[in-house]
This record gives sequence, structure tokens and C-alpha cells, in this order.
Amino acid sequence: MSALQTSSSDVPTLLVKIFGKDRPGITAGLFDTLAAFSVDVVDIEQVVTRGRMVLCALVTEPPAGLEGDLRSTVHSWAESMKMQAEIISGLGDNRPRGLGRSLVTVLGHPLTAQATAAVAAKITKAGGNIDRIFRLAKYPVTAVEFAVSGVKTEPLRTALVTDAAALGVDVAVVDAGLYRRAQRLVVMDVDSTLIQDEVIELFAAHAGCEDEVAEVTAAAMRGELDFEQSLHARVALLAGLDASVVDKVRAEVRLTPGARTLIRTLKRLGYQVGVVSGGFTQVTDDLQERLGLDFAQANTLEIVDGRLTGRVTGEIVDRAGKARLLRRFAAEAGVPLSQTVAIGDGANDLDMLNAAGLGVAFNAKPVVREAAHTAVNVPFLDTVLYLLGITREEVEAAETHDEQ
Repeated sequence: MSALQTSSSDVPTLLVKIFGKDRPGITAGLFDTLAAFSVDVVDIEQVVTRGRMVLCALVTEPPAGLEGDLRSTVHSWAESMKMQAEIISGLGDNRPRGLGRSLVTVLGHPLTAQATAAVAAKITKAGGNIDRIFRLAKYPVTAVEFAVSGVKTEPLRTALVTDAAALGVDVAVVDAGLYRRAQRLVVMDVDSTLIQDEVIELFAAHAGCEDEVAEVTAAAMRGELDFEQSLHARVALLAGLDASVVDKVRAEVRLTPGARTLIRTLKRLGYQVGVVSGGFTQVTDDLQERLGLDFAQANTLEIVDGRLTGRVTGEIVDRAGKARLLRRFAAEAGVPLSQTVAIGDGANDLDMLNAAGLGVAFNAKPVVREAAHTAVNVPFLDTVLYLLGITREEVEAAETHDEQ
């Protein structure tokens, strides 16, 4: 039976640390050197930053009388590779990680040293230990992921998210575990989330009442007005518009930067993606077809004899309706609600954001940022991918594959 199989906290081990300029063959060379001393590998970690490597190997102690030879051989090999070596004697493996495992994703544009220090200090103050740090992306934002143990996810999220905006970063905290790699459902709001526009305002511009509609929309998104009442009031102002305006509005819709990348990457990874909107099916149906969305639901403008009547038909998609549709989509997709992600910006998205496993406030109003699980305050929708642990390299690889 090998030493690795029988290792315990009192078994002697050696931590072999190699650092210097990265080049091909360093890792293989180190372990070829160690292999001559019949050691077993307990743990390995390697990091490369700006071309500089740090390689750590935790190995069992060699047979009696060979440790001195191992040390001198490793140092000689490292010198021949123009690297430095450090070997530390000790006992056992890494200390057990504390109960509670979370992944903390931090987005910065830029990510400052001050903000990073503040996040690390808050993790420590909450009782957590940072086990690993990994960069997910360097553009269009800097995104890093902290693997944290020793504290439960909810209190850690509370400790970190509260002051994130003041630090100039966005922070998301999720449970670490297999679920993160499972199939998931992502559901988005449309107006000012998937697209840059408010669809009702695009229609209103053609009716000559844009300012009046925009004022009511803003009050509704701030939670100052009942959504259904405000919807009826705004739609009434569109009465008499020729139905040909629908095609004009569809042509005017501008996708949010990163929207196509977000959806294309999610779909390639096997996720299902949907939208729910307080806007209109006349636009969301078109978006569903263009973007290959799995689900789409919105209000429907009534059109009679080629003109808008100023009314909507069917079930109203309001704040409660969005949460209800999230649950419906999840059931149809066969995805547990805990595996859903909801993204929105307005007060009428709050029930949906809170019902989802992860609710993301995207460039949202203050009341929404404060209530959501996390917030993204940069204008790139694909940054949500980093909150799911997807790296920029994986995104680019998917894009390249799709182009081939």
C-alpha cells in the first residue's frame, strides 16, 4: 500500500516549491526528478502570472536516508532550469477546510488593489478562509473568483454584497458544489436588460407622446406606481397607431452589448434561456426567433383592422407574473428553481430575482440592487457568464468553434 493511501496528519511530507520564468517542461522535469526518490504526490498547485510560474508539490517523505539527496538534486535541477527551489519539511496534508464552501466572484472595471483588499478583509471578518484565487477574465472587465471555506454562503453574501457598490466592484456569492456545472435555466427581463431600449417608449415616439410615456415608465420601474395600471395608461396613448409601426420598432431595437455572446455561450453549454417582459410579444417573439431563445412571454398589444387599439390582450405580465413565468419555464425545462438564474433591472423584476437560485440586478435601480442576490453595474451583459464560473477563454473558444 502506498504512502499516499496511508497518509495521515502525522506522516512526514515535503513541500517542494519551484518559482521562476515559465517555460515548457518545468512540471514534467520536476516530477521526473522526484520520481527517482519513490515519493507519492499528495497535492499539486501551479500558477502562472505574467510569465512567472509558482509550482508547489506536496509529496511524501522519501525512504530513510534519501531526503538530503532529494533536496540537493531538486536544487541542482532547478538551477539548471534557471529556476529557484524551496523545500519545507512538515507533517501531513493541507489542514482540513472549514465547513461551508462558497465561490465569490468579484468584477471590477478596473479592479483596484483597494477593493481587493477590502473584499479579502471582509471574507476574513466573516470567518472565511480564502483557499484559492483564480482569474476568470481580464476584459471587458477584470473578473476573479475566490474559493472560500469556513463560513456559510448566506452570511458571507450579506457581508460582501452590502458595500460592494461603494468599493466600485460587483460581487456574487454562490454555494460551491457540483450544481454549478449542472444544466441551468437563465431568464432575463427584456427592456433595459436584454435590449438597451424601453419598447413602450419606441412605440410612443411614433405616437408623439414619448416624454409622457417615459415619465410613467420611470415611476413604475422605481416602484412608485402599480405596474398594471401604468401599463394600461401608457398603452392607451398608442391608440390609433398603424400596425406597420411594429416592424419599425423591431428594426429600432438595440441589443445590449454582450447579449448575443451571453446567449450563444449559454446555449452552447446546454443551458436553456428565456425572456419575460412587461413589454410586448410583437417584439419578444421576434427576439426569440433571432436569438434562438427557448422561452419568451410578454404582454400583447391588441391590433384591430390594422391599427393599435390602445389595449392589451391576455394575461398581464407584471411583477408577480414574471416570477410565476420563471417557475413555469423551470418546470417545462426540468430544472429545479435553485438552478435558475434571473436577470433584471426594474422593481417589477424583484419577485423573479428573489425566486431564482441566483438573482442578478443588471445596471438596476437602487431598490433592485439592494434586494437582489448580486448586482452587475457594467454595461456588458456577457459579464453574467463570469458569475457562473465561465472564463473568458471558454467564451472565446465557443465563439471560435461556432465560426468554424
